[in-house]
Amino acid sequence: MTHPDYPAEVLARAAGIRLIGFDVDGTLTDGGLSFDSEGRESKRFHVQDGMGMVLLLHAGIETALVSARPSQVTANRARELRIAHVHLGERSKLACLERIAAELSIDMQAVAFMGDDLPDLAALRGVGLALAPADAHACALQAAHWVTPRRAGNGAVRDVCDLLLQAQGKLAAILAHGEHP
Repeated sequence: MTHPDYPAEVLARAAGIRLIGFDVDGTLTDGGLSFDSEGRESKRFHVQDGMGMVLLLHAGIETALVSARPSQVTANRARELRIAHVHLGERSKLACLERIAAELSIDMQAVAFMGDDLPDLAALRGVGLALAPADAHACALQAAHWVTPRRAGNGAVRDVCDLLLQAQGKLAAILAHGEHP
């Protein structure tokens, strides 16, 4: 079963991915930053994105959150999803991905990254599969091998998760099983 929206080159790249890193603000969220009068941060995450990351973990694909911004809200969401590789306050997302990949003995061609703006460019250019949400900045859109049909914080991460699972022949079985792993 081949999805008509996935170009053959993107499917070929996605087939070998063993680690995927996600930027947070503007990728897992819509990019808005909310603070209450006490300075406490809040973020909105899409439940389908979380389910997609859980499915990747169950399919054996390592998942990482790599953000330049430290955030307790993000750390809490990562813990809830059982994401083992959480790197917040990272100045160099590419260097972070390279460290994770080296620890896991994964070649950088088997690493994907999803980002939306200038701080993500080096990582997008340094991995085997570069991904961006539909509403990413033009610089990220140009660097991406594939752009999701949905916007950041509105299911774009799930689009990427489904792409990886489809390319690796795992999506049909997950859908046929029809239950949360």
